[in-house]
Amino acid sequence: MSEIEIIANKIKDAGGRLYLVGGAVRDELLGKEIHDEDYCVTGIKDFQKLFPEAYVRGKDFAVFDINGKEFAMARTETKQGKGHKEFNIKTEPNITIEQDLSRRDITINSIAKDVLTQEIIDPYNGQKDIKNKIIRATSKSFSEDPLRVYRVARFAAQLGFSVEKETIKMMNELKGELENLSKERVFSEFKKALETDKPSIFFEVLKQADVLDIHFKEVKALIGAEQPPKYHPEGDAYNHTMLVLDKSAELTKKVEIRFSALVHDFGKGVTPKEQYPHHYGHENSGPVLVENFGRNLKIPNNWLKCGKTACREHMRGGIFYKMKPSKKVEFIERVDKSLLGLEGLQIVVISDKTSGGRENNIEDINFEEIGKQCINEINGEYIQNKYNIKPGIELGKKLHEERIKWLKEKLK
Repeated sequence: MSEIEIIANKIKDAGGRLYLVGGAVRDELLGKEIHDEDYCVTGIKDFQKLFPEAYVRGKDFAVFDINGKEFAMARTETKQGKGHKEFNIKTEPNITIEQDLSRRDITINSIAKDVLTQEIIDPYNGQKDIKNKIIRATSKSFSEDPLRVYRVARFAAQLGFSVEKETIKMMNELKGELENLSKERVFSEFKKALETDKPSIFFEVLKQADVLDIHFKEVKALIGAEQPPKYHPEGDAYNHTMLVLDKSAELTKKVEIRFSALVHDFGKGVTPKEQYPHHYGHENSGPVLVENFGRNLKIPNNWLKCGKTACREHMRGGIFYKMKPSKKVEFIERVDKSLLGLEGLQIVVISDKTSGGRENNIEDINFEEIGKQCINEINGEYIQNKYNIKPGIELGKKLHEERIKWLKEKLK
């Protein structure tokens, strides 16, 4: 008998039932690996008395941890104020599993499984929605928690599901409460979305619900920002950015590089309309917008530094093959010192140039390989040995000169 069955039988002997709930049941039904097991207990009053070894977390509502598995009493919730936290929570032995499931956000998360009988409890047709790849609010209680707006968008990105129209409408009706959410909570959902295979779905869902302008106004500003059709048949700067973001997700797992792909064209969002379809100088206006975006979501500084480099340098990266050797070395040295680095910027530039199936000669975007070779072969130690120069300004100048010579020879 497994450990969880022993716990379930102990609960049963005390007059209760134990259910696996939420994401674990959803992922099991989807055939995905289960990472976190959450359990709901009905029919007993004092869990800690039954399991004194359990570790207790939470002030307003107790969650019990036994060997990494979380147990909570079946509960009902009533909203008391604005935001994500102000709820009146009740836990009583007579609260049923169906009542507990009714307070959950979306139907695919409102499914339970009896640990002992393996019976699936699915009062809101979550299995049907899983089959049809639809995200749907479980009940009208969805509107009690504005964080669910971002959770729905994130789940859509993670699962590749579409969001049902009434749920989109309920998300829009929560728009006025989104500013009450903590920046940390919003950032957490945003980060999880960036980690998915197709992060653009997150923004597409928020766009459908017309809520981008609360925490993602720099992204919304790209909507309608016209681009030259010759180079951008995909349409405006928003469509372009979504394609670039998804392409970067194909090329790297590093979330700070994906973030850089998202923000690389932020400057296009502030181009005066009379300049359309051109966006002269957008690489210079972008970094300020990245900083503002980061401040509003408490985005880590290393992400912001990478994003600013992507803004400033992606245009040069795209024409690297056309540059003179001296300009190439300046570019290589500058980008190599940045947190994004040559590898990260090259991923952004490749995504920028080839996303959406556009044909570009990817061999022209090769500054990472030659840049790293140049930096590694012509370094400070090489200059000191060759010219017997001590570290200082003179060495730096000679290093730069030698790298230009090296590159000229390499290009021959």
